[in-house]
Amino acid sequence: MNWTAEEIMTVAAARALAGRTACFVGIGLPSTAANLARRLHAPDLVLIYESGAIGAKPSRLPLSIGDGELAETADAVVSVPEVFNYWLQPGRIDVGFLSAAQVDRFGNLNTTVIGPDYRKPSVRLPGAGGAPEIAASCREVILVVRQNPRTFVERLDFITSVGFGSGPGDRSRLGLRGRGPVLVITDLGVLQPDPVTSELTMTALHPGVTADEARAATGWPLSVAAEVGATPSPTDEELHVLRGLLR
Repeated sequence: MNWTAEEIMTVAAARALAGRTACFVGIGLPSTAANLARRLHAPDLVLIYESGAIGAKPSRLPLSIGDGELAETADAVVSVPEVFNYWLQPGRIDVGFLSAAQVDRFGNLNTTVIGPDYRKPSVRLPGAGGAPEIAASCREVILVVRQNPRTFVERLDFITSVGFGSGPGDRSRLGLRGRGPVLVITDLGVLQPDPVTSELTMTALHPGVTADEARAATGWPLSVAAEVGATPSPTDEELHVLRGLLR
């Protein structure tokens, strides 16, 4: 089967959840990838949505965190304060799945405003929701985001959620419980934080993508690993299931 850049990004994100136990899911691309993972790569994965649905097993992709399908198919539905105070903030959730309008080289995220003036922005985005707490407290975070100069920026217009702040040591200094972003999966490839500098580094490219194309799609001088891996192409089964979800 032929596939698109968005499909391989979603498939790669779903594969990254293999072996995970619990995932705090953001709406959009993260929700699509998490539901694909539960069907193929992590059948026992517990999907948690910030509206209070724990162990949701939607038969279709939810339209929002308030979609009734999540509550109807969940193992339990709890209050929003309980989701955050008992499950998320104490570090009980394995991985958080997020997207963003802007990402910088240290994995910090903006989902608040585009433009230099907070009071009169060019675009007012949906806002923080639970993303700051997910980024702070999940044991690990995976980001799923399209890679282009508008999204991968040198400087965020607003810091909604902290990745590695301004570099090594910032998460500890800020008292953030989790490890931060361990993977950034894009429509071009996969980035991981450098173990020394914490700067996002391209470690794998999707089929047909070159390192120069990834650099051109990034608003800062992108670091590329000395030995760049190659993302395996989506299988026919992965594409079949994914397209069924999106119908």
